[in-house]
Amino acid sequence: MKNTIKNTLVFPALLVFGSSFLQTSIAAKAKEPVRIIVNDWTSQIVLSKITAHILASMDYQVTFIQSTSNRQWYKLKSNLADIQIEVWQGTMADKYNQLIKSGDIVDAGNHAAKTREDWWYPEYVEKQCPGLPDWKALRKCYKIFATSKTAPKGMYLGGPWEKPDRARIRALNMNFKVIQVKNGDALWVELEKATKQKRPIVLFNWTPNWIESKYKGKFIEFPHYSAECENNPKWGLNSKFPWDCGNPKDGWLKKIARSQFQKEQPCAFELLKNINFTNTMIANIAAAVDADKMSYDEAAQDWLNKNKTLWHSWIPSSCN
Repeated sequence: MKNTIKNTLVFPALLVFGSSFLQTSIAAKAKEPVRIIVNDWTSQIVLSKITAHILASMDYQVTFIQSTSNRQWYKLKSNLADIQIEVWQGTMADKYNQLIKSGDIVDAGNHAAKTREDWWYPEYVEKQCPGLPDWKALRKCYKIFATSKTAPKGMYLGGPWEKPDRARIRALNMNFKVIQVKNGDALWVELEKATKQKRPIVLFNWTPNWIESKYKGKFIEFPHYSAECENNPKWGLNSKFPWDCGNPKDGWLKKIARSQFQKEQPCAFELLKNINFTNTMIANIAAAVDADKMSYDEAAQDWLNKNKTLWHSWIPSSCN
């Protein structure tokens, strides 16, 4: 996705999603457009579009700012974007903490959803590797995961993102080799192939994600995460190397805004604080696109039509 594309849409004039949008005034109120960051994964895109449509029902104009997760921080602190609807602890905590401390962003609260990003396997693999999801069982039966690219080591299929998988393999003395795919969708192509053949596979996964609505499986239970695990070799099972632990469990999923947004657009900020998605809701939203092949706009419209009472309750009564 290109990082600099901006799409400005006046939703009340251009889009109709249910009877409530028919009643929306074509002439938006005299407000600056709300600039919503759009990243490159399904749930974040659809949640951004849902947020845009709710703002449209409040007579806001909306601009989408497409950005990678790395570039979004610069856009927020430089007043080039206003809000981000899906901020993950596992991959964004460092930058989030940095910009909160510097006062460049404000926290708009957590979703009910809890996040996790780690090694994962389909449930049928437990019969082939007894003792799972314990990581020690995985270390013992590494041979069943070997491929032509990794033999005699087992293959761990990683995403295109930078993760501490190789460091973990070294620290926990696991006979695995990391093979990274070029994009997230490639993970699910390989998972589907393996599942049809009931072939052992262990790969990167996360929750909330549409995969959990289609495949039964579990995360590998590595030694419990601690912040010391990342940079203190003496912590944990291996006194020579860091990352002898898993990733955080039950991580937060936040909404954020640039620092001045709550003062300049108080009603929009109050809405942002009220928006709240669960794991199941996000997984089903992502499945509508990635499994059921809806477009992002169709998935947003479908959710809005089915959950009118809920999203209407998010609109601050003082802003009606």
